[in-house]
Amino acid sequence: MSSKSLQSFPSSTRSYIAANVRSRREAKNLSQEKLGELAKFHRTYVSQLERCKANISIDGLERIARILGVETAELLQPPA
Repeated sequence: MSSKSLQSFPSSTRSYIAANVRSRREAKNLSQEKLGELAKFHRTYVSQLERCKANISIDGLERIARILGVETAELLQPPA
């Protein structure tokens, strides 16, 4: 399967991360730009992450979790 085909079908884990980051970011009243600034990511990367257009490293996921005040594992769970 080509990488383009893989991008057409985001994994459930990526979609869980996307939904969880977005909902927790919004609950904390953080813009994508502010979350990116705090996590040392560009705003467009946060947008891509929330749309399942980018993959994130474990280190990056840990930084975002810390900023959002949750355990990293919570971002990997099916959204509530």
